[in-house]
Amino acid sequence: MICAAMPVQTAVRIDLISDTSTRPTLPMRRAMAEAEVGDEQRGEDPSVNQLCERSAALMGQDSAIFLPSGTMCNQIAMATHCQPGDEIITAAASHIIGSEAAGAAVFARSVIREISCCRGVFSGEDVSAAVRPRNPKSPRSRLVEVEQTNNRGGGSVWPLRAILSVTEAAKANDLALHMDGARLMNAVVASGVSARDFATPFDSVWLDLTKGLGCPFGGVLAGSTDFIEQAWTWKHRFGGAMRQAGIFAAAGLYALDHHVDRLAEDHVNARLFAERIAEVPSVVLDPIKIETNLVFFEVKETGLSAKDISDQLLKKGIRIGIESAFRMRVVTHLDVDRKDVEEAAEAVANIIAQY
Repeated sequence: MICAAMPVQTAVRIDLISDTSTRPTLPMRRAMAEAEVGDEQRGEDPSVNQLCERSAALMGQDSAIFLPSGTMCNQIAMATHCQPGDEIITAAASHIIGSEAAGAAVFARSVIREISCCRGVFSGEDVSAAVRPRNPKSPRSRLVEVEQTNNRGGGSVWPLRAILSVTEAAKANDLALHMDGARLMNAVVASGVSARDFATPFDSVWLDLTKGLGCPFGGVLAGSTDFIEQAWTWKHRFGGAMRQAGIFAAAGLYALDHHVDRLAEDHVNARLFAERIAEVPSVVLDPIKIETNLVFFEVKETGLSAKDISDQLLKKGIRIGIESAFRMRVVTHLDVDRKDVEEAAEAVANIIAQY
């Protein structure tokens, strides 16, 4: 019997599908190998404790908890803030709607009220309009969620004035506030506003370590002492308790020391890619709107689908994201440099030109 050979895939050389594609640098690996460790579940891991203390201070909160993923940070926050039947107010483009498998309905047992807004940024007036009058037939408006930066909003930075408008409206309506800080440090570097100023108005906020900061694992959820005590219970329910997690926490500590300022390089590379792609006939993209490290563009008018272009790029060892039939996403990060970005943009242009 002759077995057909499996097709050989071209190795990915330039990976722009997400900033989660980053790999720990050699100095980060050394920091991980040398980390002081203990039983994280018992509060005995010095590296985890240091990361949590530092992250809480960075975000202007009382306490923090180390968790395996950003999605778990969001899910635990919503489950802690909400009671069954409550309603969460957020942008229609939010990660908790499109990328967390309806976790709010499963774990917090809450519904989501979407705000349609430009680039994922809404206003205090939008919040006030979304709050339901108290009525036994309606869900109780309970939580407002902000995503900084907003991924599907094109990596848009929430301006501080917008955050203050939203937090003022939320407090006036007796609502809790949660920030999804997946790319909070990108917003800090792009805007010049401190993480503390962005995060302090919120009742809970988390920082992702695995995206632009380049760590292989984890996020840190912060809030009041009482909130974090409740979050610990949810962490155990989720199976998130860990042992010698200091190996991972050391990566986070290293990243906070060495990988924050360099995010500016990712932003420059994203704008460079956008400028090159905007020159391609039939590609729809406005490079002026590129604020951080995400670039979205439309290819419908080229006559090719996003998958057509992706398949051709993969043959060249280049990978970028498919958002929908004709929408694509590029994310810059520490594993790609200017030369990589220029090569990827040129490859996209050549594929479209050849068609």
